[in-house]
Amino acid sequence: MNGLLLVDKPPGRSSHSVVAEARRVLGTRKVGHAGTLDPMASGLLVLGVGAGTRLLTFLVGLPKSYEATVRFGITTTTEDADGDVLSRHGVGSGIDETSLSGALDRFTGTYLQRPSSVSAIKVSGRRAYDRVRAGEAVSLEPREVTVGEITVVAAHPTRTVDGVSVLDMSIRTQVSSGTYVRALARDLGDEVGTGAHLTALRRTAVGPFSVASAVRLDHLTPTTALLDPGVVATTVLPTVVIGPDEAVAVTHGVRLPCSVDDDGPTALVDESGELLSIASCDGGRWRHHMVIPTAS
Repeated sequence: MNGLLLVDKPPGRSSHSVVAEARRVLGTRKVGHAGTLDPMASGLLVLGVGAGTRLLTFLVGLPKSYEATVRFGITTTTEDADGDVLSRHGVGSGIDETSLSGALDRFTGTYLQRPSSVSAIKVSGRRAYDRVRAGEAVSLEPREVTVGEITVVAAHPTRTVDGVSVLDMSIRTQVSSGTYVRALARDLGDEVGTGAHLTALRRTAVGPFSVASAVRLDHLTPTTALLDPGVVATTVLPTVVIGPDEAVAVTHGVRLPCSVDDDGPTALVDESGELLSIASCDGGRWRHHMVIPTAS
């Protein structure tokens, strides 16, 4: 089995457990992912299977789309509902959909975001969340992220939770790879002075791939259809069609001449659309990042 598998991850499952389940059901150890989801989150997890794992490096940088619910008035240690409560500031009468929409606008575009201390970012060789669980204080350096859009789906009526007044806002957002939505929720809460954390998160898309096309984890079977590597590569990368006389040479890694303006990764396919290689035009010749060998 070779290709891409789109899985709709349920909340409460780690991404690594989903990979392990896919390996068990599909009967292969060669399964990887193009970016994890937090256990509390649900939605699209992009898996590579067999030779499809070699495509994952070209997918990790794609933008992501999410649906999220932000609770203003309470902060937590993990910036989501899984953490312990840090503060119960509450929201006042001046916090409403209009004031919150203004805060959302201020975070649309590019800004420096400090990743969550319980992220998977490595600090001196160890994951930040492992250090936090061990009792260490972790503060990560801000990094540039881009929030393409934030749309308010609904601002729910103010109500009392844990003895304080809170306001829940449901949003849709598209962000650059490396953006932490729970850190965005934290920053929104800091902006309006109430604090905030995520109570729900669902990834709806990774680049052109939608959760609407994903299979539920409990519906995964050994015969579940995979996305063809050629279809995947030509969907996310510029494409060059290689004639039959040169196709075999490409599959053997021969660096044929090239003449394209873009020096980024390019999908080289034969006339039937089958993926031969992903390569970059370097010094007038194709430099292969990965080659799909012939069946023979």
